[in-house]
Amino acid sequence: MAVRILIDRLLVEQSMSVGDFSTAIGITPANVAVLKNGRARAIRFSTLDSICRVLDCQPGGILVWEDVPAVDQ
Repeated sequence: MAVRILIDRLLVEQSMSVGDFSTAIGITPANVAVLKNGRARAIRFSTLDSICRVLDCQPGGILVWEDVPAVDQ
């Protein structure tokens, strides 16, 4: 299973740069990149709250769960 974060799409819709977005939500551009690229292992509720406030959306507009088949090891 995988949870994807759809920040890229919302930033385009809002015509907002990563730099402006990172300043508005209070995290570094590097950490925004970690979220955008799907490398984040966790997100604080306070960060999620800031993202929703700045992008005027609900958490369900940012987070999408996809069923990814397990890889046999």
